[in-house]
Amino acid sequence: MTTRLDAYDLKLLDMVQQDARIPQGELGQRVNLSTAAVNRRLKRMVDEGVIERHAAIVNPDAVGCELTVIVQVNVESERVDLLDAMKRTFQACPHIQQCYYVAGDCDFVLIFAVRSMSQYTRLTRELFFENNNVKRFNTLVAMSRVKVGLHVPLSEEATAA
Repeated sequence: MTTRLDAYDLKLLDMVQQDARIPQGELGQRVNLSTAAVNRRLKRMVDEGVIERHAAIVNPDAVGCELTVIVQVNVESERVDLLDAMKRTFQACPHIQQCYYVAGDCDFVLIFAVRSMSQYTRLTRELFFENNNVKRFNTLVAMSRVKVGLHVPLSEEATAA
């Protein structure tokens, strides 16, 4: 990424990560910029892909997805076309909140939000047992969500490295 972020950009990003509903005028007051300057900066960061999207954070318990499952997946073959097909399959599954292609003891780490163990069992059949490129998978059931988020730490020191 070639985007240069200054101290104003970092302050704005930190605030909109906390609450994207803060009016631009209020953001400007907090960082000592005009509303127009805040608007230009936020638009630029959206256009350049620094801000990927604005979204609401839904409490999974409130909508019946009370079970968080972490899954480690090992593949049979690391052929690029087979890995790309798996990535597309995982991306298309609405119950997979996060998917990481990783180095280490497994090939993928997936985070699921499901309503029940029976729902997760059905998903394992579709995603793993019916996929000839899945060698094995390991399921970890979260007992509680201690910390959940996608907040990116922002400080001038963190971005200078």
